[in-house]
Amino acid sequence: MQSLGSYLRELRAARGISLEEVARTTRVGQPYLQALEADAFDQLPAPVFTKGFIRAYCVAMGEAPHEALARYRELAGATPSEPPVQVPLPPRARGHGPALVSLVLLLVLGLGLFMVVGLQGRLKRPVVAGGPAVSAPKRVSSEPSPTASPPSKREEPSRHRLVARATEPTWVRVQTDDGTVVQELLPAGATREWVSAKRFILTVGNAGGLALELNGQPIPPLGARGAVIQNFVIPTEPGSPKP
Repeated sequence: MQSLGSYLRELRAARGISLEEVARTTRVGQPYLQALEADAFDQLPAPVFTKGFIRAYCVAMGEAPHEALARYRELAGATPSEPPVQVPLPPRARGHGPALVSLVLLLVLGLGLFMVVGLQGRLKRPVVAGGPAVSAPKRVSSEPSPTASPPSKREEPSRHRLVARATEPTWVRVQTDDGTVVQELLPAGATREWVSAKRFILTVGNAGGLALELNGQPIPPLGARGAVIQNFVIPTEPGSPKP
């Protein structure tokens, strides 16, 4: 069987499309597309995301993804672990612009993340301490006290409020301390708000398309457009790694 990379390169060459144009249309990073065309599977993320990249590539070419996915499973030695996702193909995929392909990719990534998190998410919950404690204000009395007041206790901050604003379509999953899990595909312009006692655990399908605020303070971007961020804890401990 012809390799996956050769198959994809022939599709692209037959249509006269550059790799840069495929990256703009699919919102998949060009290094990942180069790895696909070179059969360099060790440079690609988990299979569920790699299959999403392959589907988006084929949609951009106006081809059904079944043949490319079969070649990927043959070469990577993967067995299908999720039900097939039916992706509608427009008659002229390039004419619809990058927005349609981006939405298809986000939908595929969202479905894949839902299945992966459902099976493994609760086995790999990261444990991160909450934000820094703050001192409770001392009570000042106008009358002299015969004994010294005991030192005030340090208390943790009140419940955190996380606000997310989607600047581009992006899939998000948010888990709070009480075990509540919310996941959905946010359209551009949508705003969501969550409350948790200590922390939030986020998984984002398009890091560059999401603006976050914690307790009214903006959070630096989690990543570039099209980047997938998994199990990112907010707020983070000082010195913890960035996404």
